[in-house]
Amino acid sequence: MAVIPLSDASRVVAGLLFLTIVTIEFGGWFMTKIVRGDVPMTDFQKSFARAGHAHAGVLVTLGLVCQLLADATTLTGAAGWLARLGVPVAAVLMSGGFFASSAGRGVTGPNRFIAILWLGAASLAAGVITLGVGLLAA
Repeated sequence: MAVIPLSDASRVVAGLLFLTIVTIEFGGWFMTKIVRGDVPMTDFQKSFARAGHAHAGVLVTLGLVCQLLADATTLTGAAGWLARLGVPVAAVLMSGGFFASSAGRGVTGPNRFIAILWLGAASLAAGVITLGVGLLAA
């Protein structure tokens, strides 16, 4: 049986990421309520709910991959943590930004909480750039 060696940091982050999948699963259940019309939302809110749910799922999955790849680099310290946590933090911030910026009754455009989405995009960029450079330099 082949064993993939993980650093303690990657093992802990991966374990936490797997636990977040239950919240994404709950979001999927809530999405079924939205598409059935059980939750009144504007078209804008529906599209942001879909985007928030999709970003969470994709970025958590990518975050799991990043744990394996971070261990294949020689990155240490802040750069090592950025390579490990940039994408998972982006998953929280980007999906949260979609939901927070569309919250309320009858909302037809994003509110000021859209800034959370852009913080998440910055975290995503920082994480993947750091990891990419770390992999090229290893």
